Formats: sequence, C-alpha cells, structure tokens
Amino acid sequence: MTATTALPQGDVRLLDHPVARRLLVSTELARVAYVAPDDTPRVLPMLFHFTGDEVVFCTFAGARKITDLRARPHVAVTIDTTATPPQVLLLRGAVTVTDVDGHAPEYLAAHRRYGGQEQVDAVLAETDGQPVRMARIGLRPTWVGVLDFTTRFPGGGSADDFAARGRS
Repeated sequence: MTATTALPQGDVRLLDHPVARRLLVSTELARVAYVAPDDTPRVLPMLFHFTGDEVVFCTFAGARKITDLRARPHVAVTIDTTATPPQVLLLRGAVTVTDVDGHAPEYLAAHRRYGGQEQVDAVLAETDGQPVRMARIGLRPTWVGVLDFTTRFPGGGSADDFAARGRS
C-alpha cells in the first residue's frame, strides 16, 4: 500500500499515486474541458507533456482556444485508458497561457514521447525553417482525482458500494 492510496479525491499529492504517474508518462491523450465565451462547454483531445509540476499543452498561435483560455482559465482534464477496468486521472485548475516564438520545448517533448524522434523530425520538417509562434498552456493542478475501479471508485466508496449503485 502506497502513501497515496488513502488520500481523498482532490488532494494534489495524488499526482504521486502509481496510476497518476503511469498516465502522466503514457501516450494516452488528455481531454481538456473549458467553457467558451458563449457559455457552452468544449472538450479537446490534446497531446501533453508533464514537467513534474505542470501538465503542458501546446497549440499554434491563432487557435481560438488561446483567447478562450485566457478569458476563462479554469479547466478540467482527464487522462484515461480504454482498458477494463479503466484507469483515470482527473485534474482541475487554472491554466497559464504563454506565447512562445518557435516550437515550445514541451510540444517537441510530447511529440517525442508519443511518436519518437521520427515524429519530432516530421513536425520540424513541416515548418521547414519558417517562423513559428505557439501558445504554451500550463496547468498546475489544484485538484487531483484518481480512479482505478479496483481500489478507487467514483464517490469514494468501496467496490461493494460501487457494485450496489442503482440497485434497490
């Protein structure tokens, strides 16, 4: 039993939980949810890079989400597996959006993790020495949740509690 096993949902120390650590170095996509200016939710699948403190997403200058996130920086993120039982990392907090001249280092690091050096080379070749502007979207989570559907369940109950939901 690890020290993080008994932590309640929301505790940022859950970033050290084995499920969280696996997912933060995985090639699963992060799904970033935010609220657009018309008050409707948006969810975007994105590559990410974990620095040890921040989960970083990058996008090219001009993307609508940059303006939206600057205006309303609070996001919810999930990184999860499709296996059964699923493993899920849930994150919440406010992002910081920073303009970057050139390819953001975290953008290249994410591409390296997802597809190796060949993918990084292909990304760099696409711009062929042309100027690039990006936005670095950094999340320092203020709320962290982990679900593994073996020891950690939605609502914080036991496996028996979870199995009994919806039954009279």
